[in-house]
Amino acid sequence: MSYEVNGKVLETTESGFLVSQDDWDRDVAEAIATAEGLTLTQDHWDVIDFLREAFFEHNGEQPNNRAILKAMQAKWSDRKVDNKTLFDLFPGNPSKQAGMIAGLPESMRKGGY
Repeated sequence: MSYEVNGKVLETTESGFLVSQDDWDRDVAEAIATAEGLTLTQDHWDVIDFLREAFFEHNGEQPNNRAILKAMQAKWSDRKVDNKTLFDLFPGNPSKQAGMIAGLPESMRKGGY
């Protein structure tokens, strides 16, 4: 599997994750999201930005769904945020699907919580 973005073919793993995190940019995220059947909104970008920051600024940390939920509750304090909110944004499992769109390596932990 691969993605073609702006005339460049990007190599992926068998499950669709980028082989090289250096290939990622917002256009690539949009292409991956489209392939996943998603249209990215600001809420999606908030989660994606949180995951990228955690990974690149905290030694490869890949937050699980609970950590994402806590971070988004703090960020979106003007509304109720629960697991349904995250799964509505990323129905393929928030930590894994959002991580894929964020250009991060595939998380090998089990479960999503």
